[in-house]
Amino acid sequence: DGATVAVQGYGNAGSVAAALLADLGARIVAVSDSSGGVYDSDGFDPSDVKAHKADTGSVSGYGDTEAITNDELLTLDVDVLVPAALENAIDESLAREVDAHLIVEAANGPLTPDADDVLTDSGIHVIPDILANAGGVTVSYFEWVQNRQRFSWTEERVNEELERVIVEAFDDLVDAYESNDAANLRTAAYIVAIERIVSAYDQAGSWP
Repeated sequence: DGATVAVQGYGNAGSVAAALLADLGARIVAVSDSSGGVYDSDGFDPSDVKAHKADTGSVSGYGDTEAITNDELLTLDVDVLVPAALENAIDESLAREVDAHLIVEAANGPLTPDADDVLTDSGIHVIPDILANAGGVTVSYFEWVQNRQRFSWTEERVNEELERVIVEAFDDLVDAYESNDAANLRTAAYIVAIERIVSAYDQAGSWP
C-alpha cells in the first residue's frame, strides 16, 4: 500500500500487473511500451492508460505526464520495478543505475546474468520470472485439469486456486532463500527445483 511502481511494457503482463498492484494501493508512476514511456510522480490510473493505448496504439501522450525513455523508466527511484517487455532489457551497465528496491520479472529473462550479479551486490531483491510470471502457465494447467474432468470451474475458483499455488510457491522460495543463505532469490528458486527433483527421484525408487 503506497508503494511506487514503474512498469516497462504495457501488454497483457504489464497492464494487468499495474492494475492488480493499483488495486492493492500501489501508486503507478510510470509505464512504457515500444513507443516510449510516461511518468507522473503523483501516479495515474493504469486502466485509463490502457484505454489511451487502445485508442492511440501507444501509452505515449497520455494525460498530463512527462515523456520518458524505456531506459529512464528502468532507472527511476521507485519501490517496485516491473520489467514486462523484453528479454535482456537490463544489462550490467544499466543495472548499476537501477534505483528500485524490488524488481519483479514479468517478462521472460529481462535481466542478463551479469545484471543479476550487480543487483545482488547492490542488495536489490529480484523476484525471478519462473515464479513472477508463472500465473499464465499455472492457469493453463488448471484448464487441462478441467478438460480431463469434463468439468468447468468458476472464475472465482480459478483465481482462488491460482492465489494458493503462487503464494505457497513464494513462501517456499523465501524459506529456501533464508534457510540456505542463498545469494539471491533466483538461486533459491534453483534450490527449490533441484530439491523437488531429488524428492521425486527418491520416491520413484530404483528400477529395475
